[in-house]
Amino acid sequence: MTEQFPKLVRIDPLRLHMERRGQMVTDATIFASEAVNLEPDAVRQLYDAACLPPVKKVLATADIHVGFGIPIGAVLGMQGAIMPPAVGYDINCGMRLLHTPFSRGDIDTDKIAIDIARDIPLGEGRENLPLDRTGIETVINKGVPGIPALAQRSGHRAWEAFDPDEFADDLRRIEENGRLPSDPGAVPKPAIQKGSGQLGTLGGGNHFIEIQYVQEIFDPDLAKTFGLFKNQIVVMIHSGSRRFGYEIADRYMNVAAQSPENAGRKKMLSYLSTETKAGKDYIHAMAAAANFAFTNRHIMALLVRRCFNRMFGPTPLPLVYDVTHNMAKLETHGGRRLWVHRKGATRAFGPQRMSETVFANTGQPIITPGSMGTASFLLVGTGNSEESLSSVNHGAGRVMSRTAALGKVRRGRIITPAKISDDQFKRSMEGIKLITGNKRRIKEEAPGAYKDIDEVVRIVVECGWAKAVARMVPLAVLKG
Repeated sequence: MTEQFPKLVRIDPLRLHMERRGQMVTDATIFASEAVNLEPDAVRQLYDAACLPPVKKVLATADIHVGFGIPIGAVLGMQGAIMPPAVGYDINCGMRLLHTPFSRGDIDTDKIAIDIARDIPLGEGRENLPLDRTGIETVINKGVPGIPALAQRSGHRAWEAFDPDEFADDLRRIEENGRLPSDPGAVPKPAIQKGSGQLGTLGGGNHFIEIQYVQEIFDPDLAKTFGLFKNQIVVMIHSGSRRFGYEIADRYMNVAAQSPENAGRKKMLSYLSTETKAGKDYIHAMAAAANFAFTNRHIMALLVRRCFNRMFGPTPLPLVYDVTHNMAKLETHGGRRLWVHRKGATRAFGPQRMSETVFANTGQPIITPGSMGTASFLLVGTGNSEESLSSVNHGAGRVMSRTAALGKVRRGRIITPAKISDDQFKRSMEGIKLITGNKRRIKEEAPGAYKDIDEVVRIVVECGWAKAVARMVPLAVLKG
């Protein structure tokens, strides 16, 4: 699309509006303050999304930044259609938060971080828990509820931390109870071949495991309900469906690009009718990747628990919640059944929509990370977020590309200087134990490459979509 897209007009301190014009089928809204940097290319991508025929609602949260076709931080409500690029390559990338009985200063967090890094491989292409055909089908079909069956098939060290009572409580505290209906027949062979050894691995990019402490409590009653207290040690895990999900995303993006309804449309803007076999197959394959990601995070959590148990004896590390981003789900909003695509966005249901869960009195927990070296937040949904299709941002959002942060060097010659110097990076990580699988590229994830998480969370709270429960800051960071 080459036409000039409409200008964004600020309608209040927290909202910018793009009026429907030209090829747009709906208007678009960005929820951001004047303090939030907006990339013109990301805004352009949001305009392109608003031009897609099946789209009924388009918006972006304050962490909006450039993605593949659809910006990260975008939320699309589509009727009768599913869009692989609006879910993204890392299907069900998500967040998990565990709390411990320890306070800051009680334990050597550097030592426990080193121990965790021995058990959980960091970085791209790493493997940990190998699965045979029966094992991978168990993950695809059952997700986290299939873990007891996996434990019976192997002697992996993760099972040392498995406790049936703890597991039953965990399942109640995972979005969708850790399982979506799927079909192994919809999963391409490369996904199984390349992903079947990657359970229990972190991955690279912005994925992390952090040992944090609770710096501030905003709502004492809610914090107590979730088992949190000031200065408490907690563990946060951010990871997704690894190569398994990537292969599924790539396959179905190509399928969508070749479908008749997308003639002349770029791969990055292609969608599938949910009435077609291809559309139904993608829904089942996306669910398979979601089940893989839920299981991956759970196995990493078991390995974290194992490390604490080995160091301190039997130690409870209850799960606060496991929440997904990079997913599409069929939901009712404003009386319409929509496929709500959250690409770099998180579901934020209030108490009413969580009525049949353990969160009926609190609303859905929302885990919102900043960047390594900055704070993360626990929020809860209020039920007042219909204007955002019950969605909030999934993190701070990038303010500069990976290349800009790291710079570009070719054959020892600087092509593009790094926007973040080594000294700046070092200062931003002072007092934090950093363990990384890729020291050469770690500056891509520097705190300075991301937006201000406090400002981004302030917008969510002031929009009325969520309540802040607690603010956590890292003591140790494990990165791929």
